[in-house]
Amino acid sequence: MRPVRCWWCMAETLPPLIQQMLEAAFYPHPVRAISLKQTHISWVILTGDYAYKVKKPANFGFLDFSTLEKRRTFCFEELRLNQRLAPELYLEVVPIAVNNQGEYGLGNDGEIVEYAVKMRQFNEQDLWLTCFEQGKLTVQDLENLGTQIAQFHQQSPTNEYITSFGSLEMIKRVVDSNYEATESYTKDWGLTREFQEIREFTDNYLTQHRDWFIERQNLGKIRECHGDLHLGNICFFEGRACVFDCIEFNEEFRLTDTAYDVAFLVMDLEFRGRKDLAYAFLNRYLELTGDYLAARLLPFYCSIRAYIRAKVNSFLASDAGAPASLRESAKITGIRYYQFAWHYSQWLTPRLWVMAGLSGAGKSTVARYLSQTYGAIHIRSDAVRKHLAGVPLYEKGGAEVYTPAMTERTYSELLRLALALLSEGQSVVLDGKYDRVHLRQAVLQNVKNLTVFVRIIHVQAPIEVLRERLHLRTGDIADATADLLAQQLQQWEPFTPAELPLVTTVDTTLDAVAWQAELSSILT
Repeated sequence: MRPVRCWWCMAETLPPLIQQMLEAAFYPHPVRAISLKQTHISWVILTGDYAYKVKKPANFGFLDFSTLEKRRTFCFEELRLNQRLAPELYLEVVPIAVNNQGEYGLGNDGEIVEYAVKMRQFNEQDLWLTCFEQGKLTVQDLENLGTQIAQFHQQSPTNEYITSFGSLEMIKRVVDSNYEATESYTKDWGLTREFQEIREFTDNYLTQHRDWFIERQNLGKIRECHGDLHLGNICFFEGRACVFDCIEFNEEFRLTDTAYDVAFLVMDLEFRGRKDLAYAFLNRYLELTGDYLAARLLPFYCSIRAYIRAKVNSFLASDAGAPASLRESAKITGIRYYQFAWHYSQWLTPRLWVMAGLSGAGKSTVARYLSQTYGAIHIRSDAVRKHLAGVPLYEKGGAEVYTPAMTERTYSELLRLALALLSEGQSVVLDGKYDRVHLRQAVLQNVKNLTVFVRIIHVQAPIEVLRERLHLRTGDIADATADLLAQQLQQWEPFTPAELPLVTTVDTTLDAVAWQAELSSILT
């Protein structure tokens, strides 16, 4: 194949194979329209119903497609890996042969000279990046994706070899290589201070929290992940979200901490100004996996993810073959990513909200609003209780799950998780009844010496409203029923004089816009 001049040029000279693949006669199936998309590592030919991805014969060090056998191997690896999350899209690997007349065709008729991954083609309007730009992505979409990625990570394999990629040495090698490749850009672009502070942050993090990374390995959190989880690699297809384009060409990018996999999408959404969507995704993921302590790694992992995006844009900004407008755009974007990586390295005073109220009052609704508005980890007592008891979240727990001893254990775990996250600057919403003085005091006493903003959010509604809500509740992890309300009312312990200055009351019978506005005016 002849070399390609530059992947962004539409007028470049294409190899004979790709030229023929742009003709309808090449395909054994109907073709509605043909177009070509390119990256620096592949050609993707769109035919209407199907897309064919051909890997370019390139070797970039971190990726080696230089021989036919390597391209064949990575085609099959791409198929295997992507059928985990997008089996509807990824169909098969097809050989491409050339006959004696120099004509190319799909199949084995002639000398096999290339391989392609055959996929179902999706509508460009269904790409999540497009949906995001058009304002069509919703909190529910991100929560559904959080469920999907949680299940994917729990089912993904891990072993001693995979776990080795989570070692401090491996992580530090990745981090240091980023800095070595970009120091000159940060200097030229007036970001020397940011560069130094980012590097100091990651170096100190790896030193001070060495045990955390070892713990992640011991807990089996280093798995065969996706590796490139961002809006540009997700689409809607046949009624659900499909995550595609998993990294097949480099194990170091794919065999990672599940927290690092999640961090990419969190960073991507926050970078685009949608903290609410980022935390809708994150909190659903954490609730289902129970891996709440993964959140204390987010500043570190999100900073790295942002820095890598800065590096990619830096390389493009200095590519002499790129149009001047593209180089300038890449520079502006790169600077923004460097600044965003720096943002994650800075300490921000965390917030702690302690929800309080009877079942059905709307505590979790208010807690979701707080977590998505301010960027906080939402920890529900219902989820923690079931994780501790080994009960699936959406199955009803037995009597043994709701003993006084189990309740004390649950609230002790809520406090332990909150303290661990707050100490790393991560804001937290503790979502439970907190109907007893000693439960509230345990929290307040343990955070009094921390630099943290604390509020108790007392969520209320009339008893008849609570009863009706509990009768109508479906599809939630909470097991409380209306017949428990009388007992809860009897057990409720009023706020003490010391607590009252910290209490904000929310009436959830008000219109949501009204109570959200009232809450925001108090908390900002």
